Amino acid sequence: MEFKPITEDRYEDVIRHLRDNFADEPLNKAAKLCSRGTGHHDLEHHSIKTLEDNMSIMAVDENNKRKLQINDDENFKKIFQLLYTLNLKENIFEHFHVEKAFDIRILSVDNLYRGQGIAKGLVKHSEEVAREYDFELMKADATGLFSQKILKSNGFEVLSEQYYDKYVDEFGRILLPVESPHIKLQLLYKLLK
Repeated sequence: MEFKPITEDRYEDVIRHLRDNFADEPLNKAAKLCSRGTGHHDLEHHSIKTLEDNMSIMAVDENNKRKLQINDDENFKKIFQLLYTLNLKENIFEHFHVEKAFDIRILSVDNLYRGQGIAKGLVKHSEEVAREYDFELMKADATGLFSQKILKSNGFEVLSEQYYDKYVDEFGRILLPVESPHIKLQLLYKLLK
């Protein structure tokens, strides 16, 4: 497995990968944002904007040529309202007295390669990029138990968390019925200075 930067010529491969593999991400699944094999315009727009920062990493198995495959949508709003609310509550820039933070926005591994340490490697290589560009802090909104474990094993710590069953509307109805074992969103950080 080779870890390398995602260049513009691979953006479509990344979007295809997300369409095929991101359906089981806990918040996506709970909101029924998109199903396996289908895309979501706003999620893909968000992903492309992240890729355009030129700091994203991919893992590619060159021996196996399998490729990485703001809006009106209420389901999209449910997810990002949760993420934004938690991030606004914990202003990491003021909390840690830093001017910039490297944000791990999406961490996804093809189903065929899960459990082989690839996600951990992606986080490790992302940290190398963050250090190369003199970021003082890394942060991640970890939506599932597995990404939380991977980030913590890479030295991240919990700053704040939101239990999914406590994220409710004005009538007390759960907005995102996330399935177990994913019970909470965690805002995780790692100081690099």
